[in-house]
Amino acid sequence: MAKDPQRRTEWTEAATDYVLDHGLIGLSLRPLAAELGTSDRMLLYHFGSKDELVAAVLRASNDRAVAQLAALPPSPDLRSAVGDLWAAVQAEPGDRCTRIYVEAAALGLFGREPYASVVREANAVWTTALVTHLVRSGVDRALAARAADVVDAAFMGFQLDLPLDVDPAARARAVADLADAVAALA
Repeated sequence: MAKDPQRRTEWTEAATDYVLDHGLIGLSLRPLAAELGTSDRMLLYHFGSKDELVAAVLRASNDRAVAQLAALPPSPDLRSAVGDLWAAVQAEPGDRCTRIYVEAAALGLFGREPYASVVREANAVWTTALVTHLVRSGVDRALAARAADVVDAAFMGFQLDLPLDVDPAARARAVADLADAVAALA
């Protein structure tokens, strides 16, 4: 039986939905396969390994988050762009995609594959999307690259704090302070 690329694509999207709902850590092929209406053996046939399936899911999740940024209209200025980007990261599906990224990045910190490699890939794609939004918003490319690094690092910190029930008003102040700091780079 020949591998069907369309089926692999369909299963990647469905598996991504499953992982966004259930998380990445502790992912088991049998429940995933049952949800997809197939067997774990068929998933392994089409993906080669659980690691390859996970890598495909991580890429698809990152692509969804990047598409959300690409759909943003240009922001009026650099300061506004920070708020607009944060709102996009917090909206569906960006918030769940970011949570999956954080799980993968945590596993990647220990050098565990495919997490480390796919997270490096995702970082490059994500940073390009941030820079692209900033440039579309009228920011000089060199400044946009610097600002994207700061924004990405701060957003990751904010994401790590989300489960800690940080006061929403305090988080809004932190995002506004970040916007002020990034705007001061200009």
